[in-house]
Amino acid sequence: MKTRILDIEQQLIERCLQDDPKAQMKLYQKYAAAMYHVSRRIISDDLQAEDAMQEAFITAFRKLDQFKGDVVFGAWLKKIVIRKCVDLLRKEKMITEDVEDLKVIDETEIEYDNLDVHQLKIGINQLQENYKVIINLYFFEGYDHEEIASILGISYQNSRTLLNRAKAKLKTILKDMEYGRSIG
Repeated sequence: MKTRILDIEQQLIERCLQDDPKAQMKLYQKYAAAMYHVSRRIISDDLQAEDAMQEAFITAFRKLDQFKGDVVFGAWLKKIVIRKCVDLLRKEKMITEDVEDLKVIDETEIEYDNLDVHQLKIGINQLQENYKVIINLYFFEGYDHEEIASILGISYQNSRTLLNRAKAKLKTILKDMEYGRSIG
């Protein structure tokens, strides 16, 4: 069954390579919701997240000849979406910290004992954009530090440091939320 789905997708891709708008729309409809969620996890603003996702699809269709099929199409598209989101945040100067000057700091672990997903999302949304981006890339998108470094154009060490700082800040936010709840 999985092979059949991949064959159908490959046929869609081949039709897209021939500039078939119906095939492009089918591929778009298949992946739009998932790619929007990826975009939205990185960009707080709904409209900007949607714009980044739309731009990623345009780029993907333009560069479809570069898709080699060594990964599934969705994974290839997801990388484009993430790059578009990061580019947009850079353009809007929402990624503020000069990550090239970071030094390695100790690992900071977040204790998840009494934490629910809603609290975590609220905490992440309170982070500055560069911290939000790296938290999402590492924990939700599953990228390792080498991949993150490549996406953000930083060194491996800076990726580790930025993630550690983001986790430390998130830990502070989550503690403040817990403290606020207990006294309120």
